[in-house]
Amino acid sequence: MTKRQLADPPLRLRLPSKYGNRRTEVDSIVFASKREAERYQNLCLLEKAGEISDLSCQPRFPLVVQGMKVCTYVADFEYREKDNPVLVVEDVKGHKTREYVLKKKLMKALYGIDVRET
Repeated sequence: MTKRQLADPPLRLRLPSKYGNRRTEVDSIVFASKREAERYQNLCLLEKAGEISDLSCQPRFPLVVQGMKVCTYVADFEYREKDNPVLVVEDVKGHKTREYVLKKKLMKALYGIDVRET
C-alpha cells in the first residue's frame, strides 16, 4: 500500500445537507432537492402540452465583468414560454444565500435576465 492509500478513509461519509434537501433522481437526472425534481416533472408536462419549449436543466452562464470571468451561474432550468419568446431562467429556491443574491444581480446586469424563483 502507498502512503496515499493509507491516508484515504475506506468509506466516504455523506454528511446531511445544510438546508435539509435530499438528492432525487428523475429520468436518470439527479436533482439537488425533491422540490427541484418535482418542478422538473411539472415543466416536462408543460413542454408536452406545448406551453413551453426548449427546456434544459442546469444551464451555465459565465459572469464576466470588464473582461474578467468572476464566476459561473448555474441555474436550475431554462425554457421559452409559448406566448413570450424571451428566455426564462428559473431557480428553485428554499433558502437564498448571499452568493445566490449576488449572482442573480449579476445576471440582470450582464444579461438583462431576471431569474425567476419558484
